[in-house]
Amino acid sequence: MIYITLFLTFLKIGLFTIGGGYAMIPLIQEEMLKNAWIESADIVNFIAVSESTPGPFAINIATYVGSEMGGIFGAFCATLGVVTPSFVIILLVAKFFEKFKTNKIVSGCMSGLKPAVIGLIASAVLSIGKTAFFPDGVMLSVFTDVKTYVSLAIFAVATVMAFRKVHPIWIICLSAAAGIAAGFIIGG
Repeated sequence: MIYITLFLTFLKIGLFTIGGGYAMIPLIQEEMLKNAWIESADIVNFIAVSESTPGPFAINIATYVGSEMGGIFGAFCATLGVVTPSFVIILLVAKFFEKFKTNKIVSGCMSGLKPAVIGLIASAVLSIGKTAFFPDGVMLSVFTDVKTYVSLAIFAVATVMAFRKVHPIWIICLSAAAGIAAGFIIGG
């Protein structure tokens, strides 16, 4: 039963998420909590592992969640579920691209979807940021937790590096190294 649930859950996530992996984070978060597959705080870890491994985020997180919930076959079912909608849609778009290219309805739809995708990504940033930086609430974490200061400093440096067009691989590697060093210095 878990295999069918994984497939259908990630099929729904893949079908109703437009804008890529980051735009699907709110839906993934909702489904993981609704199915009681993980705790709210663990979502950050799922995302970190999925983002740190090579490949598309959506496939990585589906594979990771599937393997945690149902082993190798669970990973297969979740991954198949998340890629099926995109695969079918791309086949249809490729077949009818010339007809759709100048269609006002399609153009209007795409114009309407862009702000929605940005909103979903912003929602994910705020939700994950709150969980990552302030797990015990803003007032408690800000004044008592050294890890919060270190995390915010790593976040700030990584953000500046990204705006300065430093290659993402360098940002990931340096952020991981800083996190490891901070873990040894302030404890884990």
